[in-house]
Parts: sequence; C-alpha cells; structure tokens
Amino acid sequence: MASTELQAVLEMLESGGVLAGDTIDEQRTNMEAATTVMPLPDDVRFEAVDAGGVPAEWTVAPGAGEDRVIVYFHGGGYCIGSVRTHRLLVAGLSRVTGARVLSVDYRLAPEHPHPAALEDAVAAYRHVVSLGLAPQRVALAGDSCGGGLVVATLLALRDAGDPLPAAGVCISPWFDLALSGETVQSKAAADPICSEEMLRRMAEAYLDGRDPETPLASPLYAPLAGLPPLLVQVGTAEILLDDSRRFAERARAAGVSVDLEPWDDMVHVWHAFAMLLPEGQQAIDRIGRYLEARFAKAAA
Repeated sequence: MASTELQAVLEMLESGGVLAGDTIDEQRTNMEAATTVMPLPDDVRFEAVDAGGVPAEWTVAPGAGEDRVIVYFHGGGYCIGSVRTHRLLVAGLSRVTGARVLSVDYRLAPEHPHPAALEDAVAAYRHVVSLGLAPQRVALAGDSCGGGLVVATLLALRDAGDPLPAAGVCISPWFDLALSGETVQSKAAADPICSEEMLRRMAEAYLDGRDPETPLASPLYAPLAGLPPLLVQVGTAEILLDDSRRFAERARAAGVSVDLEPWDDMVHVWHAFAMLLPEGQQAIDRIGRYLEARFAKAAA
C-alpha cells in the first residue's frame, strides 16, 4: 500500500507546474522554475566540467570515492530538462552509492534531434573511462528518456567495441517512441505527469522525421544481447509501464540480466519527490544497494 504522503504529491502534480506549458519552450521554462527553487543539500558539491566536449556536472556527496562513477542522463523527453533540474535526484544517488555522479547536459531537440543526445552520452562515458577509471567501476543511470538513453548508449558502445560499464539503471524509462504500449491508453487517467499527446510531440521533435522504431532512439526494437545487468524501476501508475515490461521480456530473452521492479501506485520518476515521498527515497536506496552489489561483483 502506498504511503499517505502520495496523496499530497498527487495533489501538487494535479495543480500543474513541473511540465506545464503548450510549447517546448514553455515547458523548459516551467520545469527549470519548478525544480531549481528547491534547496540543495549544503554538504554536496556540484562542479561544472567539460566531459569530452559535452557540458556536464560532477555531483559529489560526502564519502563519495574516486573509484566509482555513475554517468547520469536526465529526463525530459529529449526536449526539456538539464543538469540543474535533476540536482536533488542526482545528489541522492551520489549519497547512497558512495559514487561521484557525472550528470550530462546533452543537447536537446528540436534544435538538436537524434542522434545528438546519444553522441553526447557516448562521449561523456568515454571521457570518464579516459580518466583512468576501469569500466567495471562505472554505471550508467537515467530517468524517463534518460532511461532509454542509458540503453541506447550501451548499445552504441557495444556495437563500437567499447568496454561496457558494470550496470545500467533505468528509472521510469521511455523505451518506445512509437508509444505502442497498452498502458499508454489504460493508464492515461492514472498518470498525472505524462500524456500521450505530450510524448508524441516530444518524440516528433527528437526523431525529426525518423522512424519511431529506430533502435538507437527506441531501444525496445534493438537487438539486446551482450548488454550488462540492468535495474529497471517503474511505477504502476505510469503510461510508460508497458515499456518496461516489454523491454524486460525482450532483454531477458536475449540473455541480459534484468531486475524489473514495478512499484505499486507510483508515478513517473517518483524518485524526484524523495523529500516528500518515502517511496522515492526507498527507490533511491534500492538503486544504491543494486549498484553496490554490481560494483563489488565486478571488482571480485
């Protein structure tokens, strides 16, 4: 059963704000305004950096070591969001994993359609490896479209022959830009954040005329064999729930280790509300345990 705090979060979301706006420019402005007013933890360090030609930001919580890194891709439908909008979530990940987090400010559509975000993600990962860190001490993580970008990046690295990281973490991932999942319709009334109309508009901006089943834009349609272990967390009140279910089924059939975690009644990227919602912090803590186990196994 969901916590009593969930109702307060739902009421806040229904009042609009985070993704409000009729255009991408309005949504960018509103998302920045709604998220950057939140107080940041005083004990976490944020440092801008050039990551192989890509703007990025190091997030370092107390106790974060030099020997493990998470490369993080923010959500926002490939069109909105930034390292600033996701600082609280990323800071929480650094705290529970004991890892430095490189948050990537990849290029956004429609100004920079596919494959710009993917090119930036690959460059950021290669930058981390170039610093001398073993790939087995690196993980990729992301939320929403950033969760899809995690898998697209792994696919691109695999196909290029790069050494792969220890694991990937996909939070409420968007794996199917064709929006063909059954829950796009069946969960529409339950999802207070994502709508089919909004996601179709963002998909069109990112794809710029490409087939929505393009594998490196929609990893659901990609050959998945050879990927590292994946943790997929998704709420059961999301229209993208079916993306995670179908992806996990296909990945497992290809021999990939996938931990699929549907969280009852949770909304899209509920982790972002960890300051208000116990399940948000619990999900972040679970990511910490998962990555600790993957890093330890890789080092053994």
